Amino acid sequence: MKNILKYISVAAVLILAGSTAADAQPGRRYYIDAGWQFNGTFGNDFVKNASGWGAYAEGGYYFLPRIAAGAFLSYNTNNEYLPRRTYVYDDGAALTTDASNSLFQLPFGATLRYRLGWKAFQPYAEAKVGANYTREYTYFPTAAAGDSQWGFYVSPEIGFTWHPFYKSNFGFQFAVYYSYATNRNDTFGINGINNAGFKLGVSF
Repeated sequence: MKNILKYISVAAVLILAGSTAADAQPGRRYYIDAGWQFNGTFGNDFVKNASGWGAYAEGGYYFLPRIAAGAFLSYNTNNEYLPRRTYVYDDGAALTTDASNSLFQLPFGATLRYRLGWKAFQPYAEAKVGANYTREYTYFPTAAAGDSQWGFYVSPEIGFTWHPFYKSNFGFQFAVYYSYATNRNDTFGINGINNAGFKLGVSF
């Protein structure tokens, strides 16, 4: 009887230890997030407005329980209306009209994410580095002028993913970010691009 109780006790300890270890293991080892992005630009003379014309997608793998490496891609378009004024050109010609400036950005690159936990609610901090392709347009009623260039891109971000459904990877994401790109265009008054905004999306 003593031997049976001893075996039962050992088995109980092993089961308890196993369940505790299993509970301590992280959940999914990957993430895929995508959704809508609201972006504002500042610190340049071309476009200073905020806009909801944006989207993003990113994914990564947790090579350590809290640390993941991955990739991202996003885009934003910011527009600004310019009231009627007179434009004087180098050759002496002049044009009086209103116009609209448009700044399109397409950053992409690598991510490094640190999550504070791996339960249903997962706060995280993330760093992004990569390239930023931009295209600028000035639209007049009868013509348009445009240019494009590449720059280096860096962005810190904080946010969370929430997975409320039991045994499901589907959830929701919210994050805020700042970014800086080195894109430069003297004609359009751009010497670096500062962005700040927030993201709402789904997480898998």
